[in-house]
Amino acid sequence: MGQKINPLGFRLGTSQSHHSLWFEQPKYYFEGLQEDKKIRDYIQNFLQENMRIFAGVEGIGRIEIQKGIDLIQVIIYMGFPNLLKEEKSQAIKKLQSDVQTICNSLNSLNRKVNIAIIRIKEPYGHPKILAEYLAEQLKNRVPFRKAIQKAIELTEKTGTKGIQIQIAGRIEGNEIARVEWIRKGRVPLQTIRAKIDYCSYTVRTIYGALGIKIWIFTDER
Repeated sequence: MGQKINPLGFRLGTSQSHHSLWFEQPKYYFEGLQEDKKIRDYIQNFLQENMRIFAGVEGIGRIEIQKGIDLIQVIIYMGFPNLLKEEKSQAIKKLQSDVQTICNSLNSLNRKVNIAIIRIKEPYGHPKILAEYLAEQLKNRVPFRKAIQKAIELTEKTGTKGIQIQIAGRIEGNEIARVEWIRKGRVPLQTIRAKIDYCSYTVRTIYGALGIKIWIFTDER
């Protein structure tokens, strides 16, 4: 029986790194996790409200949090930072102020918050952004094979070595749920030195929820 493992966790320390980097006393560990979740949730909601959505894609690749003794460094990797409704510097200032308030309310360390937005050079080479694009196509009732093919074409333009896309659920409203997948190029899931980016995403359509999984093979060390 096949045992499935998350491709990102499988490669931690080799081709993947942690999205949260900090140390804490064991009895305060849960507070650090709670703080991380609140920061990420707030940033996600803030950017949703303050972005001109392009083709249904928010374009947030990942959010990294690094905590020091007196500083919390938050790095937001975005595909389309120029779609912010306000000037980028103004949006960062407001976001930084709000996140600072959240952190101060959760602990008494009063660490300064610094937020930076980094643009992802090839947005459609990132699985989360590609999953958002694919989800929007499925919501608009585009045939799933056509939507997958277009997503693969967008990814191929970024110079990736391989991609695998899987959709599960009541595809196109069929009574019986099924799993469909397409692979293009190489996707060596069992090779630890292979740099594989992965995303699991849920989209809600009029027929119910569909699960989207995307694996992108970018490089091999």
